[in-house]
Amino acid sequence: MTDIPNMTITPSSAARAYARTDAGAVGGGAFGATLERAMQSAVDTGHQADTQAMQALAGGGNLTDVVTALSRAELTLQSATAIRDRVVQAYQDIIKMPI
Repeated sequence: MTDIPNMTITPSSAARAYARTDAGAVGGGAFGATLERAMQSAVDTGHQADTQAMQALAGGGNLTDVVTALSRAELTLQSATAIRDRVVQAYQDIIKMPI
């Protein structure tokens, strides 16, 4: 049988941890700003794929570039969907927690 370590969290240490999280670990911005940048990047990837596809339909552009852009857009969409699903699941888990 393994021993489970006993951890004591004081309100002040929890507040400091929350402040560090709220300040954001990426680029010094808040979590919302980081999320906004990630979503804008996903939208930009989709626009790039659209541009490449339109150029190919107009007879210009390289087929390899089109396929690469579409693959990136598909991967970005799959990643965004997976993250959304995890966030929704985390929210549902938090809601189910007893008070």
